[in-house]
Amino acid sequence: MELVCPAGTPAALRAAVEAGAHTIYCGFADETNARNFPGLNFSRDELREGIAFAHARGSKVLVAINTFPRAGAEPIWHRAIADAETCGADAVILADIGLLAHAAENHTGLRRHLSVQAAAANPDAINLYAEAFGVKRVVLPRVLTVGEITAINREIDVETEVFVFGGLCVMAEGRCSLSSYATGQSPNMNGVCSPASHVAYSEEGRDLAARLGGFTIHRTPKNAPAPYPTLCKGCFTSGPQTGHIFEDPVSLDATHLIPQLAKAGVTALKIEGRQRSRAYVTQVVRAFRAAVEAQEAGRPLPASALARLTEGQAATTGAYAKTWR
Repeated sequence: MELVCPAGTPAALRAAVEAGAHTIYCGFADETNARNFPGLNFSRDELREGIAFAHARGSKVLVAINTFPRAGAEPIWHRAIADAETCGADAVILADIGLLAHAAENHTGLRRHLSVQAAAANPDAINLYAEAFGVKRVVLPRVLTVGEITAINREIDVETEVFVFGGLCVMAEGRCSLSSYATGQSPNMNGVCSPASHVAYSEEGRDLAARLGGFTIHRTPKNAPAPYPTLCKGCFTSGPQTGHIFEDPVSLDATHLIPQLAKAGVTALKIEGRQRSRAYVTQVVRAFRAAVEAQEAGRPLPASALARLTEGQAATTGAYAKTWR
């Protein structure tokens, strides 16, 4: 299976290639990119150089243009698609129907992948995108079991890509209203979930309190691993219960499910983490490249040694095993 790895900077792209990534995904340093964080992402020159570096070493590069255009500002997104093609991108990752139509009509030779931000989670939706816009691959949202992925693959003719490691978004991807409510910034429109500018920590007695947009999300004992304050993984009170109502504050690690995902017909395994360091990218890519090669050769998968890189230093298989509340 193809290993699709993140790069938030040119240095991370080079690290991913050298660590064994088959494919790298990245984005421009602007609002066309759903990881639009300060200090991250690529200029046009950096992307051109990064693609040349990857291609020279046998790796592919995908460009995520996966936010939804502001009314009247569509030319910004159209230009991003054109520039990705000019720079030599192997595909663009799109979510907006209008952008998909634009790319299909004006960039016929540019391969189109459907972003997880589109939240296409059933065969009818996926087949519509394929028939109407020539989509060749869909990135499935992180709300499906392995059995559901198997059923989808039986009814579609496009490739499927699934997340196997990193941050776990448990809302219908890109459509989370909780973060928008707390911060005023939309994951779909502004490219940010729980933006760092709205995060604050303070020591309160024996605890470290984490807040997002003024809302207290976690209280963690001192010296204990503290999760990032993401609302869907925050503590809520519902009736008599106070706790993690939606999902625990941990990361996804589906390493041991790789054989099941292969049997389900999955084409590509995606690692999340474009906001992470090149050291993180190197370790995670090496570990998953070894796992993918073991799967292909029929050997036992190596034990995961990535726990200390996960949120809260803990991991889950999430919806793959439907440990949903």
